[in-house]
Amino acid sequence: MITKLDYIIKRIKHIQGIQILELGVQRGVSTKKFIELCDKNDGFLVSIDINDCSNVANSDRWKFIHSSDDNFEHIDKFITKDLDFIFIDSLHEPNHVKKVFYHYYEFLKKGGICIIDDISWLPYSKNQYKDNEFSEYINKSTFNKILEIYNQNQKNFSLEFYFRESGYAIITKNEESFLNQSKKIKSREFGLKNLLRKIYRRKPKNWFSYKIYEIFLGSGIPTLLYPAST
Repeated sequence: MITKLDYIIKRIKHIQGIQILELGVQRGVSTKKFIELCDKNDGFLVSIDINDCSNVANSDRWKFIHSSDDNFEHIDKFITKDLDFIFIDSLHEPNHVKKVFYHYYEFLKKGGICIIDDISWLPYSKNQYKDNEFSEYINKSTFNKILEIYNQNQKNFSLEFYFRESGYAIITKNEESFLNQSKKIKSREFGLKNLLRKIYRRKPKNWFSYKIYEIFLGSGIPTLLYPAST
């Protein structure tokens, strides 16, 4: 079975001279894989972590920066303006993810890929194999934040989701233009009409109930929900 990390390598292994930015190192599992790819493809990796992870690898094709990844003034000195790939796996908090994504996206070349880790809440939902209320909440919030960004930038980049394990958001840069700011997506899920649809799941059985239904939902809605039998 292909692992999450194998999936990333499969997506980028064809890129010669690959330039990679990695946010979050920890034990260096992904770092070592990226260094292997850089060795094969004559590339270079810059990794950033708030903890000192300088000992996880030793390579001339790797630079480690001991810093918070939102210390932009410091980090920008060390990264190229033509990144092929960005991997975001640091602080898993929606607003932080948004902040670092917006900043480093400007360094991504057209056609480049940015992958954001941990966007699936499904393994962490109740009674699932990683059942964890906090991870469920934070991953779902990150997922929704990415949708908000994409909704205002559909021409600027394409978006895919990979849901194995804790999932990825896969962003491919389509245009060189700056990103638009995200906005909350207005949902009708909890609107009055949908509330009444849930209450009146069955066709109203008397004239009074039907008239209430018709007033709030409009004369065309009952026909849409309850088409006449043929």
